[in-house]
Amino acid sequence: MIPVVSNSEVLREAEGKEERTQLVQKVSEGLVLLEEAFVSCSKGKDFFGGDRVGYLDIVLGSCLGWLRVTEIIVEISLLDRTKTPRLAKWADRFSSEDAAKDVLPETEKLLELYRKIQAFLKAA
Repeated sequence: MIPVVSNSEVLREAEGKEERTQLVQKVSEGLVLLEEAFVSCSKGKDFFGGDRVGYLDIVLGSCLGWLRVTEIIVEISLLDRTKTPRLAKWADRFSSEDAAKDVLPETEKLLELYRKIQAFLKAA
């Protein structure tokens, strides 16, 4: 079985400034492509599927917590409002939806979990 590793996990674990810079560039390029897909799919509406949250919004929205944790750890804005303005606004809108607010984990709690996992891994 092949382990699944997310871009943000790789980015958090990057060693050295040069490797991290290259990975940030790759993630940023991917987010620009996602921005283009959002513009195409949403047709000017608030969500990928239109006026309401759909399946794609839920799938991508479920990654927002860890993306925000990665931004804190790496000290960089991945959902850059200049490079991906519509995607950044989508993330804010999605996170503000009542249904999402009830289930999205708080960034600080995820960050605390990440730090506990890292401490456990270092101790092992």
